[in-house]
Amino acid sequence: MDTKLISIRPSENQVAWQSLEFTAFLHFGMNTFTNREWGDGTELPSSYNPSNLDTDQWCQVLKNAGVKACIITAKHHDGFCLFDTSYTKHNVMQSPKPVDVVAELSKSCLKYGLKMGVYLSPWDRHEASYGSGKAYDDYFCAQLEELTTKYDTLYSVWFDGACGEGKNGKKQIYDWDRYYDVIRKNQPQAVIAVCGPDVRWIGNEAGQTRPSEWSVVSSRLKDAERIASLSQTEDDERFRLRPIKSTDEDLGSRAVLADEDELCWYPAEVDVSIRPGWFYHPEEDDKVRSVENLLKIYEKSVGGNAVLLLNIPPDTTGNINIADAQRLKELGERIRSIYSHNLLEGVKTLPNQLVSHVVLCEDIRQSQRIEAFRIEAQIDGTWQEIYRATTVGYKKICRFKPVCVSGLRIVVEECRAEPIISFVGAYYDEWGKV
Repeated sequence: MDTKLISIRPSENQVAWQSLEFTAFLHFGMNTFTNREWGDGTELPSSYNPSNLDTDQWCQVLKNAGVKACIITAKHHDGFCLFDTSYTKHNVMQSPKPVDVVAELSKSCLKYGLKMGVYLSPWDRHEASYGSGKAYDDYFCAQLEELTTKYDTLYSVWFDGACGEGKNGKKQIYDWDRYYDVIRKNQPQAVIAVCGPDVRWIGNEAGQTRPSEWSVVSSRLKDAERIASLSQTEDDERFRLRPIKSTDEDLGSRAVLADEDELCWYPAEVDVSIRPGWFYHPEEDDKVRSVENLLKIYEKSVGGNAVLLLNIPPDTTGNINIADAQRLKELGERIRSIYSHNLLEGVKTLPNQLVSHVVLCEDIRQSQRIEAFRIEAQIDGTWQEIYRATTVGYKKICRFKPVCVSGLRIVVEECRAEPIISFVGAYYDEWGKV
């Protein structure tokens, strides 16, 4: 038994966050109307002009897909705010459609039973005080205060640590601890991600996950994210010399953690967009990800000990575009068609049955224990290995070529302590491709 490793366990906030499984990012704002990804802060509020803003429609689309929570870009790098703020006139209330989008979404989320989070970019290309140190931190914290007190309960506050002015540009060293204190005071149940102490970035924006995803990692990984945000570019020496990175392939094996003095529970979030861009661009209407691709991302992220944060950008009308809405409806139907019927539920013995998926869950309140396992199936009277992997964690979705089985068994080959499996399910996807 490795008591040091299994002594690291999640907070209740982290458990609640992980149980959401499938969440959405809503990139919407000035860039939607200028057809850009990163605005420069010189845009006029008059450019923001949705013809039919409908946050109820957003939530209905998300529900169709099986999404349980969403995060809105309350302010992106251009500094334009989607909420009614007292600290800048660069906001929606000065636009042709003076509607507090965060407030509207908050009401819609309550109506549709979704949880809501907010993204507030630390990098602000419009605000004159950016780069001045404490004066900008005062400004940023004042807006955080608004976002964490004016609306309903938040499940997440999301920071990306962007600091992209360049070598000769403004330089703001973010006072992260001060930002975190505001959130902890006003929204104690919220997790702070991904440049934050509760949830970490998976290390890419392509929907890719590691074969072995550990939630128990070195506490230095949190410091590494802060260091990255202090660097102006990837050429900055501090960025290059970070001792550990979110992109490292192995973050939690025994070998990697053997000499670490401090460990923490720091689970991964997979952020990826349904389109090539993060904001809506009409030229990408025919480039929405396929159902098969989205299902693969879902199964490898939700089923790979992570939470999926799928970006779904509303268009210039203020609605989620029909192309995205239709694809999400199809995705939801596909997920439900696979996972709505557990073939093991209510049976003592398994009759000859086609199986294509096995789902395993550990009780993460007791830490993460399984390091290697295999699945064996009884086929024509003999036991045969059909799947092999390493970590399980919150959830492992094991997908394989459909086989007709009369029995299944899980063999744990390596573990940090006696495994505590909280759930086993078997499923069949008749339309699936492996």
